[in-house]
Amino acid sequence: MDFEQILTSLQPYGIILIKVVLAYMIGMWLIGKITTVVGKMANKSTGDKTLNSFLTSMVSMSLKVVLFIAIAGMMGIETTSFMAIVASAGLAVGLALQGSLSNFAGGVMI
Repeated sequence: MDFEQILTSLQPYGIILIKVVLAYMIGMWLIGKITTVVGKMANKSTGDKTLNSFLTSMVSMSLKVVLFIAIAGMMGIETTSFMAIVASAGLAVGLALQGSLSNFAGGVMI
């Protein structure tokens, strides 16, 4: 194989890599903007700094997981298994923290 054949065979992967890098950069920028807006809205609506930090972190991490799954789908990876893992992890954490989360939710409502 000569150099031109190698370049021709790698060209589709280069385009996918460029799309993935652009999607990551734009996605992280959007996540930063959305997180900032959510943080400002939370600061205006509630006085509890711990709750504001928790909500902002939760929104940020949720959007980053969605971005990761979207980028994996762009690369051609089957995302069904990722979705199953995320769903089962969410269920496990929810059940493990059931008592703490009910106390937290009770404190939020007051």
